[in-house]
Amino acid sequence: MKKKIIKKKIVKKAKVKIKPARIATQSVAGGKKLIGKITHYYSDIKVIVIRLKDTLKVGDEIRITGGENTDFNQKVQSMQIDHKKVMVAKKGSFVGLKIKKKAREDYVVYKL
Repeated sequence: MKKKIIKKKIVKKAKVKIKPARIATQSVAGGKKLIGKITHYYSDIKVIVIRLKDTLKVGDEIRITGGENTDFNQKVQSMQIDHKKVMVAKKGSFVGLKIKKKAREDYVVYKL
């Protein structure tokens, strides 16, 4: 009976630290400012829920971007927090907004 000798290769793996990508929270080119990310989208009533990173008021113009075909502007007509209409929503709030086009979760929202 013959014995097979198998040579083992020792491969050293380089330790590489990968930093997570950050979304800019400060002013962006063109006067846009990131104000949040969509956490829910209700397609039957075309309503999105946004977790705000900045203050948002009724009358502000927002831009929703994400995916291949989604990039549109619209004015905030009304907002709700816990099914109650509000005129101003502060940072950290979850706000419901009615929108005119389709959106998805994790799309970003800018204030113009």
